[in-house]
Amino acid sequence: MIKFTLNERAVEVDVPGDTPLLWVLRDELGLTGTKFGCGIAQCGACTVHVGGQARRSCVTPISTLDGAAVITIEGLAASAGRDNGELHPVQTAWIEAQAPQCGYCQSGQIMQAAALLAESPEPTDEEISAGMAGNLCRCMAYVRIRQAIKLAAASQSKGNKQ
Repeated sequence: MIKFTLNERAVEVDVPGDTPLLWVLRDELGLTGTKFGCGIAQCGACTVHVGGQARRSCVTPISTLDGAAVITIEGLAASAGRDNGELHPVQTAWIEAQAPQCGYCQSGQIMQAAALLAESPEPTDEEISAGMAGNLCRCMAYVRIRQAIKLAAASQSKGNKQ
């Protein structure tokens, strides 16, 4: 039995220890916002936060998460203290910048961007490029993704100054 915190709620699962977190989230816990992309941690569609750090759930064995804190796209807003349907600043910026095209990779993009902004609240273009390098978008929405990250950074910066 593996016990961990998922989106700020205690959960326990009884699955083989080598089961990837992605499949536990989707098949065992019914959270389908985290997507399967490549299965080898190269595209970023499955990105979640583990202990506040971006992690590829498709290659993260559930056995490594006993006692860990995991946040998925479904819990991102609440993890930032948002409630009553309020979105995380990155989610709001994504909508404002109209970042998604097909949308498939966007939950992973948003999770990676939120982790980037937590580490570097006002990232340079170079920091955005480096921080988002492992997240692929088949629709090539990279310009709008960068705009959304800058919008979120500005929003968070303005919110911190109030």
